[in-house]
Amino acid sequence: MRILGIDPGTIRLGYGVIDLVGPAKLSYVECGVISAPARLQRVDRLATIGRGLRDLLNELRPTMAAMEQAFFGKNVQSTLALGEARGVALFVTSECGLPIAGYAPARIKSTVVGHGRATKAQIGFVVRALLAMRRVPEADAADALAIAICHARHQGIAASLSPGRRARR
Repeated sequence: MRILGIDPGTIRLGYGVIDLVGPAKLSYVECGVISAPARLQRVDRLATIGRGLRDLLNELRPTMAAMEQAFFGKNVQSTLALGEARGVALFVTSECGLPIAGYAPARIKSTVVGHGRATKAQIGFVVRALLAMRRVPEADAADALAIAICHARHQGIAASLSPGRRARR
């Protein structure tokens, strides 16, 4: 089973791909960031990120995806922008027929690091260790790998999802 973790954003979308080999073995495949120039209008940045995500899906062929659920911040504009970025990622993964699950940020941190208030540095350190990586990936990619690891660990508990449907966690 190949799992794509997505950390959405309107300028940078972090992604991380792992293979779940058997019930408990995780294998690192790839991670990185799909970026769009900040000087572009938001709609053009989202289109750029969407095309990059579609290309990534076609190349790496994951069997399922997981993404951080939206959270509500004090800045309404930031919350709306994140929702738009999530919408693009949901559309592209659904269009490609992937089932997608959503996890709350605290659940991801708790599952991967052991507590729900982990820092980005702690997440990167633990992700590197769990996946036997040579170096800590950049923050957006490490977050995406953490999302994929969270999904892999909860996969035995979660029911199968039909393509394009989200699970609430």
